[in-house]
Amino acid sequence: MSSIKLKGSSSGDVTITVPAAAGTNTVTIPAATGNLPLSNLSHVTNRPNAKPLIINGDMQVAQRGTSVTSVTASGYRTVDRFFVNLTTMGTWTVTQADDAPTGSGFQHSLKLDCTTADGSPAAGDDITISTRLEGQDLQMFKKGTSSAEKMTVSFWVKATKTGTHILEVDDNDNSRTIAKSYTIDNSNTWEKKVLTIDADTTGAFGNDNGASLRLFWWVGAGSNYTSGTLGTSWASTVNANRAVGQVNNADSTDNNWYITGVQLEVGEYTADTIPPFQHESYGDSLLRCFRYFERNHNFGVVQILGYSTQGIAFAVQKRTSPTLTFYSAASGAGTAGSLTEAEASGAAKVVTSSVVNISGLVRTLIASSGITNTTMRGSFDADAEL
Repeated sequence: MSSIKLKGSSSGDVTITVPAAAGTNTVTIPAATGNLPLSNLSHVTNRPNAKPLIINGDMQVAQRGTSVTSVTASGYRTVDRFFVNLTTMGTWTVTQADDAPTGSGFQHSLKLDCTTADGSPAAGDDITISTRLEGQDLQMFKKGTSSAEKMTVSFWVKATKTGTHILEVDDNDNSRTIAKSYTIDNSNTWEKKVLTIDADTTGAFGNDNGASLRLFWWVGAGSNYTSGTLGTSWASTVNANRAVGQVNNADSTDNNWYITGVQLEVGEYTADTIPPFQHESYGDSLLRCFRYFERNHNFGVVQILGYSTQGIAFAVQKRTSPTLTFYSAASGAGTAGSLTEAEASGAAKVVTSSVVNISGLVRTLIASSGITNTTMRGSFDADAEL
């Protein structure tokens, strides 16, 4: 083992130690003038963020389930943190698919399968996949200042339909957008796309828990979104410029569209220089998803004598005070504010949440008339999505 020591110009030094290795190993430093930035070295990860900015970019967490059929409206379907925006543009099955690019380290993807086609979309029709980020997690981009940083968005995509597709980056705080086109070159083949987004010196991201940044992957669009000129520079949002050139993935029931490996980086990178995807354990990714949505499958068994109060702590603090939906343990379904006991009689119980905040809730249980002693359990959803 040998080492090289580099002396600082005034004080300090850096030691580079080379371990023993068979054969000859070469590290090539690219040509550059002036100071060589670390971002030019493909083997160096030079990130200002310790964790990936995109949560669940490898699509491994799907608390709501792994498949939803007959989707005709917007909502979070299957994979956490990725929202299906859909306005009367076909019918879809949305799946957490066990399909990913070979050798990538990914095991899952978000899949859209067109089951009812829309070959002639109306002007206002659209379908996109989006993810949303809090402004307080984006301050390293220094947006709205003279020191604003570029962004790089990278992802793997596979589609039946080849041709032009659009990624739109939306500054929701300031109603500003920029769009970049990419091409699906080969049908039903995983392809990696790396897109650079220009720095924007206008409009700062709010330093709060609001949805400051939204990334939209367009899948299909009506003329309201395609009749202008693609907005490839930051500007005030104009609907006609958002998805110009986008192919229609809804025009055939043979069409599928997949995405995985989504990452957002500070700075400008190419396919050769972009840092590796930051893989998180399932447990760490799940905890980060819990900030926005938590499905508690069984919050315990409670013995009540006509009236009882119980405090329940969420797994993690929520982004904001969540909307709660309670479910019966027996039926697996219910509505907010109601619950049925797990016993065979199925006598109803009144459930009121006297306190709900970002940390948890206190629920009050009142037995039905004539019921004085019973066992009760169930589950709930806590929704604090952006």
